[in-house]
Amino acid sequence: MTVHIDDARLTRLLAQGTGEILKGVRDVGLLQGRKLGDAGDDLAQNWIARVLEQHRPDDGFLSEEAADNRARLTKERVWIIDPLDGTKEFATGRQDWAVHIALVENGIPIHAAVGLPDLGVVFDSEEARAVKGPYAKKIAISHNRPPAVALHIAGQFGFDTGAIGSAGAKAMHVLLGDYDAYVHAGGQYEWDSAAPVGVATAAGLHCSRLDGSELRYNNEDTYLPDLLICRKELADDILALAEEFRQENDGYR
Repeated sequence: MTVHIDDARLTRLLAQGTGEILKGVRDVGLLQGRKLGDAGDDLAQNWIARVLEQHRPDDGFLSEEAADNRARLTKERVWIIDPLDGTKEFATGRQDWAVHIALVENGIPIHAAVGLPDLGVVFDSEEARAVKGPYAKKIAISHNRPPAVALHIAGQFGFDTGAIGSAGAKAMHVLLGDYDAYVHAGGQYEWDSAAPVGVATAAGLHCSRLDGSELRYNNEDTYLPDLLICRKELADDILALAEEFRQENDGYR
């Protein structure tokens, strides 16, 4: 008989357990590079899928590492997962990789957890609170695809930019107050942002598309072109600068 675990605790345990699996695979040192990344993706995905099959068999499921079962579109509750966000960072020994676990209900993340295993921490939507205080005067951007709109916004504010790997790591560094915003315009998928947005929203940060529209999940098309996570008091100004840039450049890139 399966012991019932409530949604919030299950979300956190999934993030915690996945992080421990991934660190264990990496730390024994038998695999390196792409083979290590592929093994991490496969093992983490397999474990999460088995846990949800046992504990939430009736819920929908969407993951970067699994074929998309469109039956999720008929479900009110859907788990949106990235077992290893930042595979390259994980496989090369960096710390800016993450585990993303989100339970979405009617398009909105209602429970979410982002694990940063190398930092030994799991941020969850039940307990996370954004750090307040002086501005860091920094905007988090992508390593691989730093969007021109983010550089424009940083320049207008007089802020610096900093490149971080995982989307979850970027978002949590905004939550921690190390950065004031995370601006992305290079394209992502729902599993890249569902958990970070769930945690960040619950923690008191602003989360939206760069045009200010609401983020909705469990869509037929899982592609999301852009994202803003920032301190609430900066949101209006950042969105205005993003729109100014879009009009002048016919897009955010």
